[in-house]
Amino acid sequence: MTSFVIVGAGWRAEMFWRLAADLPGVRCRGAVVRTPRDLPVPTFGSLAQACAQGAPDFVVTAVPWDVNPGVVVEAVERGLPVLAETPPAPDAERLRDLWERVGGSGRVQVAEQYLMVPAHAARLAAVRSGVVGAVTQVQVSSTHQYHAVSLIRGFLDAGRGPVTVRASRTVAPLVDPLTRHGWTGDDQPKPATTTIATLDFGDGRSGLYDFTDNQWHNQLRFRRILVRGTHGEVRDDEVVRLVAPRTVVRTPLVRRQTGYDLDLDGFETDTITLGDQVLFRNPFTGRRWNDEEIAIATLLTRTAAWVRGDGPPPYPLADGAQDHLIALAVEQAADTDRPVTVTEAAWA
Repeated sequence: MTSFVIVGAGWRAEMFWRLAADLPGVRCRGAVVRTPRDLPVPTFGSLAQACAQGAPDFVVTAVPWDVNPGVVVEAVERGLPVLAETPPAPDAERLRDLWERVGGSGRVQVAEQYLMVPAHAARLAAVRSGVVGAVTQVQVSSTHQYHAVSLIRGFLDAGRGPVTVRASRTVAPLVDPLTRHGWTGDDQPKPATTTIATLDFGDGRSGLYDFTDNQWHNQLRFRRILVRGTHGEVRDDEVVRLVAPRTVVRTPLVRRQTGYDLDLDGFETDTITLGDQVLFRNPFTGRRWNDEEIAIATLLTRTAAWVRGDGPPPYPLADGAQDHLIALAVEQAADTDRPVTVTEAAWA
């Protein structure tokens, strides 16, 4: 049994201990909280107290941005592997400081789950199988900052080298009917900011970042992804590609979702396929988890395998730091209306 302690007690922390309760071989031993409270897991006043009866196998942090680096450093100094919430530090200076203090330890992973979301995992599997040739551009309009950058870098397989960023913002009215807290009941348009950026990774590889305020929850804006390659492209849930001379085909990515109509197996994702190729198979059937839950559970199981020495690191600190450094450059370029070049960082 691989155990972890989570630092934090917010909605993100709750997802980790709730999912762990239904995962074989992974157990949440409790949560480190600043003030006593009743939770479904044991609580501790400090990481030292959580380790008093024996150290967990790893620590998950789910704390505010500015608190995260200190928690990560404390855990590493105790010899504990860490799965750190995104971003690992709030700004460029503290990203570099965190890397200087713990980067060489090899003990820190980042809880970046977007490439593990079933739809993205299926697209990534399709792309890595070569169906659209070499990937040259990725356009993301669904999530913000480091998450979007993770998707762009992941599909491009862009590494951690220099990037030149250009960005701008516009403000336009938009109805915002749904937030994290539920339906607003408000059908009056309010000013919403859209940030659009281009990311030039060199060697003909580029990204397009497009995000509007509350796009995660606002159902009035589609979530879009486009992965362009030398021999075709993936657009959301469809692939167009050259399969032979003078032969261009379009093939859908098909999700098999149980529970519809006369299917009595319960409502959940089973597989995502491209023709006869299975791109994604749900490893957690029977739990009725949504895509985000599947992604977080995947991250937890991969982290547990990593600390046992049974699998590769799920998302190293170097990648999480690179994602956020580029995301900060997007904001800086939009603020100044000037190109910003992210030079090769220490973790490259």
